[in-house]
Amino acid sequence: MYNTWGVILAAGKGTRMKSSLPKMLHPLCGRPMLWFVLEAIRNFTDRQVLVVGHGSERVREYFGEDLIYVEQEEQLGTGHALLKALPALPEEGKALVLCGDTPLLSEELLRCFLQHHCQKSGAATVLTAFLDNPQGYGRIVRDTKGRVREIVEESHAAPEQKNLREVNTGSYCFDLAVLQEHLPALPKNENKGEYYLTDLVPRLLQAGHGVEAYMLEGDESRSALGINDRLQLAEAAAALRERINAGLMLEGVTMIDPAAVYIDAGVKVGQDTVIYPQTVLEGATQVGEGCVLGPGTHLVDTAVGNGVRCRQSTVYESRIGHGAVIGPYAHIRPGTHLDEGVKVGDFVEIKNSYIGPSSKVPHLSYVGDARIGAGVNMGAGCIVVNYDGTRKHVTHIEDDAFIGCNSNLLAPLTIGKGAFIAAGSTITRDVPSNALSLSRAKQEIKEEMARRFLKKKDQ
Repeated sequence: MYNTWGVILAAGKGTRMKSSLPKMLHPLCGRPMLWFVLEAIRNFTDRQVLVVGHGSERVREYFGEDLIYVEQEEQLGTGHALLKALPALPEEGKALVLCGDTPLLSEELLRCFLQHHCQKSGAATVLTAFLDNPQGYGRIVRDTKGRVREIVEESHAAPEQKNLREVNTGSYCFDLAVLQEHLPALPKNENKGEYYLTDLVPRLLQAGHGVEAYMLEGDESRSALGINDRLQLAEAAAALRERINAGLMLEGVTMIDPAAVYIDAGVKVGQDTVIYPQTVLEGATQVGEGCVLGPGTHLVDTAVGNGVRCRQSTVYESRIGHGAVIGPYAHIRPGTHLDEGVKVGDFVEIKNSYIGPSSKVPHLSYVGDARIGAGVNMGAGCIVVNYDGTRKHVTHIEDDAFIGCNSNLLAPLTIGKGAFIAAGSTITRDVPSNALSLSRAKQEIKEEMARRFLKKKDQ
């Protein structure tokens, strides 16, 4: 679109974040803040140039080598950062220059910004916002005809200029031919000893070039929020969650209380699914149609089929088949696959196991490293003993087997098809198909001996 290149300035340390993590990698809604900026421009820019500095190795590791990286080893301002990127840019075309800490700028908004720049045919266009409280931002100064005259930093603004409410967001569109000509001559700011893009505006005007502004008003102004500390990070995350949840609801998802539902960017949820409060969907989670999730459900990197019910439970890196019922208070750990119609009840933990169609693990059980067939019933308090202190072992339970309450299955072990394990058994050997197996101590009864172990309240 318009032979446009994206340039993202992402070299700053972000000292106000007070963190060892590079500022641009701080997460919100499951993604680094820089990810949102890249996603917003990826579909309509020819290439993306990323100016990196502090923590550049970690940034490269996350985003890979599809981007053009430029190192700004010494951070000397926004003008200096763009100057470092200049050799990587073509001689002609457009450059969309953004800050890496503005994750709320949407693709739709930036497309309109770029289109406005191209229609006005100016050398530069500044993305501005009209704020009720402009404190901390550079002010846009216009002439009597409403044209941009300069951008004044708050620290240098006269009292009447501080009353201006139109501010610079730090996002720009430039004509590349003009940028290649004038940016190398950008003077150093005498007060700060750095090079600022805002100082390029008067130079362009003096050279006879037009400088335009594209102003955001009302709710759109919120999109220009830059993140400098953890408070602003939380504010941006709340705005993104609101945007994510609104999009899902418009696609047919019901949320009982959207403000209490936390869904990462990229999570997919099917139509007619109902999500109750305090539900968290993270990572690469995908949920089918007609499900009921929550209250208090937490899914991470999990694929969920249609018609699943999951309440007050946690599921990590697993697959849940159609019509499965989970919870309350179940813990499904990585590597688990619950097939169609499986029931996992309260206080059950399942790890790295396959549970076949219509099988049930209703309550108070642990299943680890097991392969369970169809139609199997696990009674209350059953334990698959998969660890011998050195290695993990696999247990196989074939179709239609019945495992009685409070049974221990010591892996490695195979329970045959249709076998019946009596309640209270500890099974250490394979059980053939259709066999009954029980392993209990002999029950003895000593008449009247209970008196020796019980004391009456009146004694």
